[in-house]
Amino acid sequence: MMLLLVLGWKIMDYKTVGVDIEAGDAFVGNISQIVKSTHRPEVLGRFGGFNGMTKIPTGYEKPVLVSGADGVGTKVHVAELNATGNPSVMRGIGLDLVAMCVNDVITCGAKPLYFLDYICTSDIKTYGDWVKELVSGIAEGCNLSGCSLLGGETAEHPQRLGLVDPVRDLAGFCTGIVEENEIIDGSLIRESDVVIGIESNGVHSNGYSLIRDMLFRHKIYLSDMPELLNPTIIYAPVVESLLKDFPIMGMAHITGGGIPGNLPRCIPEGLKVDVDYNAWPMPKLFSKIMLAGEIPEEEMKKTFNMGIGYCVVVPANVAEDTQSIIKTYGLKSWIIGEVTHI
Repeated sequence: MMLLLVLGWKIMDYKTVGVDIEAGDAFVGNISQIVKSTHRPEVLGRFGGFNGMTKIPTGYEKPVLVSGADGVGTKVHVAELNATGNPSVMRGIGLDLVAMCVNDVITCGAKPLYFLDYICTSDIKTYGDWVKELVSGIAEGCNLSGCSLLGGETAEHPQRLGLVDPVRDLAGFCTGIVEENEIIDGSLIRESDVVIGIESNGVHSNGYSLIRDMLFRHKIYLSDMPELLNPTIIYAPVVESLLKDFPIMGMAHITGGGIPGNLPRCIPEGLKVDVDYNAWPMPKLFSKIMLAGEIPEEEMKKTFNMGIGYCVVVPANVAEDTQSIIKTYGLKSWIIGEVTHI
C-alpha cells in the first residue's frame, strides 16, 4: 500500500466506484415488511436468504407450474420524467411489472403463485425512495394477484459515460399453478364461439418507444397526457372468478402487437376471428397519440391495445352471463368478434 501511495495511485474500493454495499443492505431492510406482507401460507424460509422457497398448495392432484417473464419496456423512463420530487409515481410502474407477467400466466387458467423481480439502479442511496415505491407497487400487485413476492435482486450499476438512470433495468418473473386437466390452451375453441374484449386502462405497458418519440419530437409535456402513466390492469381476480362458473375456451393478454399480434395466439389452426373495432368506443387517449405522433391507424392497431387489455373466448350462449360477472369487477366488456373457419 505504501508503494501505491508513493507512486501517487489512489486506493480504491467498491463504494468509490459507485457500489454502496451498506446502502444496499439498508435498502433490503427497509423493504422487508413490504415483501413479507405478500407472503402466502406456503412460503418457507426467511427473507433475505440466498433463495425463495414455497410449498405447492394443497388440493392439486396433478399440479403444473406455469412461468412467465416480462418487463415494462421504456414506460419506466416516461415515469422518471414525473418522479423527481414525487417518487410515488414509481408505484404504478411496480403494478405494471406484476400485471405484465401475471396477465400472461393466467391465460392458460393458472393461478399466480409467486413473483420475483429484478431492479437495477445507478445509485441506490440517491434513488432509494424511488426503488422503495417501485417495490411497494410490486407488492400491491402481488396482493391483488394473490401471489407471494418471493424474492428478487436489487442491483446497483454505477453511472457510465456521465449517464445516471434512476431505474436502469427492470424485469419480473411469475410462476402460477394449474391442474393438468384444467389447462386452457385454445384447443377447445370452435366455430361460432365469441371473443369478449375486456377494457384496458389506457396504453398499459407497450408502445412506449413510439410514445417517447412523440413526446420529444413534438415537445409534448406529460402533463398534457397524464393517463399515459395509468397502471396496467391486473386481470387475475376477474379471470379466476370466470373460471369457476363458465367454460372459458381460450384467453389472450393484449400487449405489444395489439389485438392482431396476440388474439391469434390462442386460436387453433383453421379458425380465425375478424375483430370488429367498432364494437367498443376507442378511448380518446389513442386518438391523441395517433394525431400527435402522426401514426397511421393500422400501425396503431399493431402497436397498442386500442382499449382492449384482455380477451376471453366463450361459447355464444354464455357470453351475456360472462359479461355480467366481468361488470361486477368494475370492468367494461364487449363482444368484439366471432370465431369462424378460414
